[in-house]
Amino acid sequence: MSFIYTLLIISLIVVVHEFGHLLLAKKNGIEVVEFSVGFGPTLFAFDHGGTKYSLKLILFGGACQMTGENFLEDEATGEVPENSMLAKSPWARFSVIAAGPIFNFLLAFVLAIVIIAVVGVDKPVVDQVTAGSSAEEVGLQIGDKLLSINGEKIVIGRDIDLYLLTDPLLGEPVEIVWERDGQKYSATIDTEVERYMIGISYYPDQDAKLSVVTEGYPAYEAGLRVGDLIVRIDDTEIKNGKDMEAYFNAHEIGEKSMEIEYVRGGERFVTQMTPKLSKYYDLGFASYYRVEVSPIQVVRYAFTEVRYWIENTISSLAMMIKGQVGLDAVSGPVGVVSIVDTVVEESSSDGAKYVFLNLLNLTILLSANLGVINLLPIPAMDGGRLVFILIEGITGKPVSRKVEGIVHAVGIILLFVLMVVVLFKDLFALF
Repeated sequence: MSFIYTLLIISLIVVVHEFGHLLLAKKNGIEVVEFSVGFGPTLFAFDHGGTKYSLKLILFGGACQMTGENFLEDEATGEVPENSMLAKSPWARFSVIAAGPIFNFLLAFVLAIVIIAVVGVDKPVVDQVTAGSSAEEVGLQIGDKLLSINGEKIVIGRDIDLYLLTDPLLGEPVEIVWERDGQKYSATIDTEVERYMIGISYYPDQDAKLSVVTEGYPAYEAGLRVGDLIVRIDDTEIKNGKDMEAYFNAHEIGEKSMEIEYVRGGERFVTQMTPKLSKYYDLGFASYYRVEVSPIQVVRYAFTEVRYWIENTISSLAMMIKGQVGLDAVSGPVGVVSIVDTVVEESSSDGAKYVFLNLLNLTILLSANLGVINLLPIPAMDGGRLVFILIEGITGKPVSRKVEGIVHAVGIILLFVLMVVVLFKDLFALF
C-alpha cells in the first residue's frame, strides 16, 4: 500500500504543478499540445480546445507539452508560430513557467487548511517546562505564549524546531521573549544542561509511543526502539504522553535503576535501565499541543504552515550547501516510499483518520519542497528558465537560444546523474 500511496502523492504534486503551466499557457494564448497524467502508452485521451488530454499507463507524475518549449527546433525551421511560447512577451513566458511552483504552494495551502480545520494549530504556547532548567528559573511557565528566540519571531510551536535547525544550541545563552496575560517578559537562559537521562523522546499530546530512542543511552541499550508504546514506569501506569510527562516531572531521575514496561507488535515486554549523567544543550521548554481555531484563523495559519515548510526546505538546502548535511538527507521516489511506509506504520495504531492526516502533512512538505526546488536557478529547472527570461527582460534581447539550449542540456544530464546516485543510495538503504 505504501507504494500506491507514494504514487498518488507524487502524481498529485506533479500534476498540480503541470496544471499551473497549463492554465497560464492557455491564458497567454500559448498552444498546449498535450496535457498528460502519468507516462508510457496512452490508455485514454480526448481533445478539447486544441489540446490533447491523456491518461497514461504508468500513473506517476504528468506533463504539459507546449508549442515553443523546444526552441532549438523552432529556430531550425526559421518559423515562430503566433501561438508559440517564443512569440510571447518575457512577462507572459515568465508567468507560465512560474505557475508550476506557485501551484505547488497553492496545493500545500489547500491541504494545510484541511489539516488545521481537523486537528487545529500548534500555537507557540509553552506546555512543558523542564524542572530545574534555566527557563524555569527565569520564570517561564506553562501557558505562556512564546514570541521570539534571539530575535527570531515564533508564530507556531514548530518554529522553535525551525530555529534549532538553523541555529543549533551550542551552550551559548539564548534570549527569549514571552507573553502572559497581555504583558511581555524577556530573559536570557542558559542552554547547557547536565542531568541523568535514559535517552528517549515522545509527544506529550499523543499516546506514549517513543518518537526517538538515542543510541548509546540506557533506553537503547535496554532494548527500547522508536515506536514502542510505554505502558508502565516502575509502579506508575502510563496511558498517554501526558502521563509520561507527569511522571518525569514528579520523579527526579537519578542513578537509581528504573523498570519500564512497553508494547511492541502487540506483545508486552519489561526492561530495566539505569540513567546516566549526560551533558547536552536544551531550551528547557517545549510547545507541542494543537488547539482548535476559528475558520478565519484556519486560513491565516494555513499561510503560516506553508511558510514554515518553505523556510524548512530553504534551511535544509542551505545546510547541504554548507556541508552540514550530506547526500543521506536527499531522497528520491524510492526513499519517499520508505518515508510513506514509516508514516503509515507509526500512524496506523491511531486509526485511518491519522494515517490520512499524516499523509496529507507529508504531501504538504513534498509539494512545498518541489515548489522551492523548482524555483532555484538550476539549468533545466523552472528557476533556470526564469533566469534566462529575466535577463531578456532586463537587457531587452534574449540570450542566444543555442547557448540556453546547451546550458539546459547540461543541466538535464547533471540532474539525471544525481537522480541515479540518489536512486542507488535509497536502494542500498533498504538492504
